[in-house]
Amino acid sequence: MNISVVVPTYRSPGTLSELVARITAISTWTSDSEILIIDDGNLDSTWETINSIAKRHPNVRGFRLQQNVGQHAALLCGIRSARNDFIVTIDDDLQNPPEEIPTLMEALDDSVDVVVGIPQFDRHSKFRQLSSRWSKQLMARVLGYELATLISPFRLFRSRLRESFGTYIGPNVSIDALLVLATKRYKSVPVQHIARTQGHSTYSLRKLVGFFSTSATSASVVPLRIATKVGYLALFVSFVLLVVTVVRRLLIGDVVSGFPFLASLIAATSGVQLLLLGVLGQYIGHMHYRVLGTPSYVVLNETDGSAA
Repeated sequence: MNISVVVPTYRSPGTLSELVARITAISTWTSDSEILIIDDGNLDSTWETINSIAKRHPNVRGFRLQQNVGQHAALLCGIRSARNDFIVTIDDDLQNPPEEIPTLMEALDDSVDVVVGIPQFDRHSKFRQLSSRWSKQLMARVLGYELATLISPFRLFRSRLRESFGTYIGPNVSIDALLVLATKRYKSVPVQHIARTQGHSTYSLRKLVGFFSTSATSASVVPLRIATKVGYLALFVSFVLLVVTVVRRLLIGDVVSGFPFLASLIAATSGVQLLLLGVLGQYIGHMHYRVLGTPSYVVLNETDGSAA
């Protein structure tokens, strides 16, 4: 099986040589397989390192992006450029051992389009583990994103799935959402997960929330339905308060008084309105970028020196 391994890299030039050496040493590696390393707008020595590796390994191709566009947009660049029928995505931090790639390949059969490697023991920080787990459960149970628990940067899938991505997506890219829209034939396998030895994760809580928000609004209209239900609930509460106020006035001759009550009611109503506007804004934002034709990424250089 010939594979194309896509590696987005950001601020980790020190791990690339070892990563390439370990990928090309796996038992299932073939002469027609390839490694695509995507320089996600690094300002350090990453591009020089990629060029050096490509000179030593003819099956390595490098792409240098104009600016930092994020992990998933960088992945999209590599996925679109892959030449083989099967694509593997893996991070550059060596936390997912390349030696586990054959494990993904063995799990792929005619009934499966995507194989996801789920860590047996997650070596991320406790905070990262909890925030990631809660976000996935929220997407799976509340937002209807049933395959959220199978989100992992270490995955193998058929390259024909990219045909459903379209030629334009925009800057807010979620590979997981695109794959979910393309197929529901998923399978997960347990894989090793190693503690990071160099650098640190650039995913903060804010970025994680943003990623899952983008994934949910890209792959489902359930957030819009939830927003509608929240609006109905707010309308019902407002109607109940109106009835209580009128009844108290007619029967008791009194009205609900007090600034704290009024302030709380206004704050709650305003909060609901802003929440609904935020959800609607996510969808409008996706359409806005598509109408403008804003690209997901711009390739500045490739390892052969040609400018795109």
